[in-house]
Amino acid sequence: MPEHLSARQLAFLVLRDIDKGAFADVALERNIRNFSLAAVDRRLATELIYGTVRRQRTLDALITQLGKRSAEQQPAELRRILHLGFYQLRYLDQVPEHAAVDTTVQLAKYQRLGKLSGVVNGMLRQYIRLHAAGDDPLQLPADAVESLGILHSYPDWIVQAWQQLLAADDVSKLCEWFNQTPKIDLRVNRLRSSIDQVMAALTDHGLMVQPHEQIPHALRIVGATGNIRQLPGYDEGWWMVQDSSAQLVSYLVDPQPGETIIDACGAPGGKTTHLAELMGDQGRVLGCDRTSSRLNKICQNAKRLQLNTIETVMGDSRQQPKFQGIADRVLLDVPCSGLGTLHRHADARWRQTPNSIAGLVTLQQELLEAAIDWVKPRGVLVYSTCTLHPDENQTLIQTFLARHPDWEIQPPAKASPVAPFVTEQGWATVWPHQQNMDGFFMVKLQRC
Repeated sequence: MPEHLSARQLAFLVLRDIDKGAFADVALERNIRNFSLAAVDRRLATELIYGTVRRQRTLDALITQLGKRSAEQQPAELRRILHLGFYQLRYLDQVPEHAAVDTTVQLAKYQRLGKLSGVVNGMLRQYIRLHAAGDDPLQLPADAVESLGILHSYPDWIVQAWQQLLAADDVSKLCEWFNQTPKIDLRVNRLRSSIDQVMAALTDHGLMVQPHEQIPHALRIVGATGNIRQLPGYDEGWWMVQDSSAQLVSYLVDPQPGETIIDACGAPGGKTTHLAELMGDQGRVLGCDRTSSRLNKICQNAKRLQLNTIETVMGDSRQQPKFQGIADRVLLDVPCSGLGTLHRHADARWRQTPNSIAGLVTLQQELLEAAIDWVKPRGVLVYSTCTLHPDENQTLIQTFLARHPDWEIQPPAKASPVAPFVTEQGWATVWPHQQNMDGFFMVKLQRC
């Protein structure tokens, strides 16, 4: 294979696997082993894969508008090759137009698409001509929802869900934010290190690191990191990868030394270990999950961070009668649609559906109904999600409170890191386009 095609060939093979049902990250890890790529080519392949998956509705619209057949009527392999070509032309400034066209045509020939390589050449050059004339080759419909969905590449139902909560301009900004490459945040383990020590070690390693203005012990790495496990402080347990907004959840729980805390859906252990750190590793933290493999991740993280108060419990958290009335605080970070982390999971916007949301809401309600029985009198329960769908967040909590008048929302203390994110209703919402963090919803509940 010609060396200049390697990154694009890898991207094509991964996209083909995704079309067969594979998850993007799994398909990339499986296929990249067969390629010997320079770092710059690995970055290009990764950008092409995740970028085309995120933008596939936009790219399909270009195929439909510039081709003789709609995107859905094109042969599957041709469609993916066109995605790669249009993505480079529209979104990658570092790739010259002639290089984008030539390599995409060559990729089509390498895949033995025969005369269809001429179709590729013609459609890509038509895009360039329209763009050079000052026109946007992408034509948008008059309908506001459909227009946003095509422009930013989302299903209409996701756009409609966000329109329930945000003004039109904010919906557009949120859509665009999730099309960015995700950033990596760290949570410094205050029991083993300090912000200054970790920043100095990572800076000496050649990374650019910034502290977070609103989140204590949070750092953001600017730019590429390389292998996370090879960074200074990893083996010593100085820090853990965790987005800043996810760190807020444990501050809302506000665990105290000596208490019994239950993390009902604990794996892989980011919040479980943070809870143990916040209580000085004094007390009892129960991290729960249904599978042993995921519980092992909690154990591995606790061991690396040198935390001793964490115990793991296997089982369905909807059926844990032994927890009745034992917890000072419960964290219920429920399985959700992940609509607050779409930049991290490029294919999630296409995998979730309104029906899957409905199924998740049922599960979330069942988990909440079970977990309230674990809480001691005057204890608290924090419900949280990394989604921005109202059915899983605001509506679910309002329904719960209507059904349980003996429970109420307890806003955080004014000094809490969570306080700036709290709405008039008492719950906290992190909007990525406003706070530059993953989207999260969290609320603290207490018996009246």
